[in-house]
Formats: sequence, structure tokens, C-alpha cells
Amino acid sequence: MNQQRIVIAGGSGFIGRALAREFSARDFEVVILTRTPLDRAVGVRELVWDGKNPGAWMTALDGAEAVINLTGKSINCPHTPENVRELTASRVDSVNAIAGALRPIKSPPRVWVQASATGFYGDTGDCVCDENAPAGKNTLAEICRQWEAAFAAANVSKTRKVTLRIGFVLGRDGGALPVLGKITRWFLGGTVGRGRQYISWIHLTDLVQMFVAGVKQNHLAGSFNAVAPEALTNAEFMSELRRVHHRPWSPPAPAFAVRLGARLRGSEASLALVSQRCVPRRFLDMKFSYQFPQLRGALENLCGRHSDKI
Repeated sequence: MNQQRIVIAGGSGFIGRALAREFSARDFEVVILTRTPLDRAVGVRELVWDGKNPGAWMTALDGAEAVINLTGKSINCPHTPENVRELTASRVDSVNAIAGALRPIKSPPRVWVQASATGFYGDTGDCVCDENAPAGKNTLAEICRQWEAAFAAANVSKTRKVTLRIGFVLGRDGGALPVLGKITRWFLGGTVGRGRQYISWIHLTDLVQMFVAGVKQNHLAGSFNAVAPEALTNAEFMSELRRVHHRPWSPPAPAFAVRLGARLRGSEASLALVSQRCVPRRFLDMKFSYQFPQLRGALENLCGRHSDKI
């Protein structure tokens, strides 16, 4: 029996590496499309692509079981007009490139799992958003709206399409948690701003299994919120992080200080200050089995005494 192939576009980040490990363990042939091939993992093949133009990478899609697209410039940069154009283009161009590559091939992938983000809903305040909630009106919402619109417009009739709106991903070797863990150990793990903004988080392990479900379960199609069952406020999140690191109460970081610090670091303050209270209604309805449904267990797994250091 021939080994099934899965193509992961933009797969060199920490989510992509985790997916490559999972699908390799499931005996898939894993092909990563990346700008900088570095032979990061044994048994994983890497092909060069720039996220927008045709190339030799297209041959990997013919006969593949699935394609996963994670491509996109990091949103953790100042949201200047120029950067926003680049953030949008990096996402839309990659979707259009894959769609263009799929149309002429004889055996296109059975399923295309496309990353999006809970930023789609904008700043939701206390409002709970399931997958039926409309797009928001801030910068990130507009980026995500155009991203998803390009995916919706992709004319790939032989390929099932799944969108995962990914929340705040918790992992040991990527994302924001290692940085938050470090500043918490330095006794600086206070609330950010007023602390009332919600964080829709997800443990990397559960996110990986959501991608697996998207690939393996033939009835899944459309948009899914890839988050844990319960969003928490920033104050609640930071309290749990202090607890797992055995640190006392820490003074809050006022919004103006967050904005100033972001400017000095070349990052984007709104990422820490907006509120996104999302619920994974469709995953809950399908009885998705979370390994880490609660934040305390997730943080103990990633940061606790018996975990690897982050």
C-alpha cells in the first residue's frame, strides 16, 4: 500500500513542526513547503516555495491526501499600513497559489485544511462568538476576512475545505507562552491593561488533533473555532500562570505602558489588549475529545514542575 502524503505549506513554524511530527507518526509522507529548507526533521521532505508563485513544489500536491496551509507573516509586528498590506498579501497570495496549483492536476488532495484566526471576530468584549458570528471591524478582522474570502473563492470542487480559526496557542517551543513564562518568573506576571479582555486559548496538543480531525473525518467542512471550551480573562490567565510558576501577585501593566513597550520592541500592543471570547461550538457538538480542556491543566503540562522548561 502506498504511503499517504500530506503537504504542509508554511510548515516550518512551531505549529507546522508539531503537525509534521504527528503525521509522520501516523505514517504519512510529510512534505513541507517553506522559503528556507533546513532539513529540520528526519523523514520530512522540504520544498522551496515563496508563497505566491508557481514552482516545483506544485508536483507534491498531485496525489496527496491532504494539504494544510499555515502560511502568513507573523502578526506580531506594528500594524502600520505597509505591514498590514504584507500581512494580508502573505495570506491571500498563498491561498491563491495553492488554489491555482490544484485546479489542473489529475489527483488533487481530498481535503484542504486552511488556517485562519479568531482575530476574524475583532474585539468582541464580553460577547461570546461561535462560528456563526460575523466578522469584526478592526485591522485583524479585516485581514482574516480577506484571508477567508480567498479560501471561499478557491474553485477546487474535488477537494473538501476546512477552515480552523486558531486562538492563542500554548506550546513549549513557540508562540507567546515562553515569553510570558519568563517574565512571570521575573515577578512581572501581572494583568495587562484592565485585565478584563478575554483570551481564547488552545493547547498545541489539542490544536494538532483538530487538524488531524479536519484531515481524517470526511464529514467535516466549513469553519471551526480552534480554541479550548472556555475563554478566560487576561487577569484569570495571568493568575493561573503565576500559580504554576509559584509567583505571588504582580503589579498590572497599564495599557499605556503596554503600548510603549510594544513600540520599543517593534511589536503590536493590540494583540494583548483586545478581547476575544470564542467558543468552539462545532467541535463541542461533534464531541471532540480535549486532552487539555482547562487552562490549569494545560499550564501544568507545559510549565509545571514535571514539564520540560520553556
